[in-house]
Amino acid sequence: MDDLEFRRRLLADPNDNSQEMIAARNASVTNRKLSDELLQLDSKLEQALKVDVPDDLADRILFHQSGQTAKKPNKTRVHLALAASVAFAFGVFTGQFNNIVGTTQHTDYQAELAQTALEHIYHEAPFIEGINESVSLRQVNAKLTPFGPKLTGLPGHVYYINHCGFGNKNALHMVMGTDQGKVTVFIVPENSPQMTPFGDDSMQGVVMPIKDASLIVVGENGQDVTPIAKSLEADLNWEI
Repeated sequence: MDDLEFRRRLLADPNDNSQEMIAARNASVTNRKLSDELLQLDSKLEQALKVDVPDDLADRILFHQSGQTAKKPNKTRVHLALAASVAFAFGVFTGQFNNIVGTTQHTDYQAELAQTALEHIYHEAPFIEGINESVSLRQVNAKLTPFGPKLTGLPGHVYYINHCGFGNKNALHMVMGTDQGKVTVFIVPENSPQMTPFGDDSMQGVVMPIKDASLIVVGENGQDVTPIAKSLEADLNWEI
């Protein structure tokens, strides 16, 4: 499949998970980045368009069809109500990722990192489930090269590692095993101001600043990912 056909099909259906599209999506960082961005946009549009139907809509239709004259609604108020519904939907979409585990407050940037990490994991789950590449330390450090640091040792068994599109940036995406189960690790080449936990109904994670980048570790609910993040931070050597 050439790039033009890939973009055409992706624009038509960002959720196309056919074997051809999966292969094309994973063929390059550019393709994965475009796919991630369109999925995020599609999700935001879907949330924004979820406007509640008025309870009395059926009655209004019946009155109209029966020829009875009903009082015309104030168009300005209807438009304002619709705008408020859309604004509320966007607020729910962005706010649901601000459910912080603990007392630390999100910054806008950290909320964006958390949101992107969760969306990326949900989207990639069908593609990497069951993968076990038994990645070596040399392979991990080769993937880390664009981001600066090197790992002095593997903190656990690495099932999968690759570069990925992360919002408008490229990031490192790694799945590794721990005593508590698998976790997903991202290294994003943009710093965050402070260590911040986050989560949703299924997963919890932490964003940690590491020099000129951000380390994100995400596990299932109940996993204490903070020690894992600190262990990874300690094993990262920025002077090699």
